[in-house]
Amino acid sequence: MLRKILSVPRLILQRMRSDDFKPRMRLLRGFGKIVFPEYRFKTPYLDWWNDEWFNRYLKRFDEMNRMNFDRRWNLFQLLKLTYAVEGDTAECGVYKGSSSYLIASCNNQAAVTGKVHHAFDSFQGLSSPGEKDGGHWSPGALRSAFEEAQTNLDGLDVNIYTGWIPDKFPEVADKTFSFVHIDVDLYEPAKDSLEFFYPRMAEGGIILMDDYGLGTCPGVTTAGQEFFSDKPEKLVSLSAGAGYMIKGKSTAEFIFN
Repeated sequence: MLRKILSVPRLILQRMRSDDFKPRMRLLRGFGKIVFPEYRFKTPYLDWWNDEWFNRYLKRFDEMNRMNFDRRWNLFQLLKLTYAVEGDTAECGVYKGSSSYLIASCNNQAAVTGKVHHAFDSFQGLSSPGEKDGGHWSPGALRSAFEEAQTNLDGLDVNIYTGWIPDKFPEVADKTFSFVHIDVDLYEPAKDSLEFFYPRMAEGGIILMDDYGLGTCPGVTTAGQEFFSDKPEKLVSLSAGAGYMIKGKSTAEFIFN
């Protein structure tokens, strides 16, 4: 019965002309108020939805119609700010390699030549959540195969380190970094990643924490807030569920009552 109900708006939309945009949106928002009244729809008038290269990238990783494309676009844009910053790049939490693919592809276009991307993952899924992580995750969630990530990153200048965070970090202890993407979902590996990479960031380098401010990953938000509480930089929260900081850039903390 539920499946039949959910199919109604889809059938109506299919029968409406493609130029009946406003009626289609009204229908979609009206249906949304019934099934998910708290959800906030965004404007669909976004030029980046038509970016050909980015859409090819999303299709390559089967993310065209999934829930992460906003965060992938934000990652893509923030990488531009480190175009001329010295240092390698890194990702903590590789999964199938979609973000590492994007980072390493941008490295090939950077003004600073010779950037190497360092990718860290256990490929055994998540470790055991702690008391700060809430109840959303379980051990082994988001498990992926090393071979799949390796295939997806083939041909790019990427070093993959297989093991639990932070066990493999010492292998890059002598490096300086221009961009680090932390996508680990849990408090402990998020904290460990910040503690290792922050002092190794070049001036103007960026740390981007995926899942910061996301209700399913409270441990990530806590780790970020705790770590930067005594730092001049603070994480700037993005609407898609992530936060970033720029090394050496003091960040205001606005408090409104």
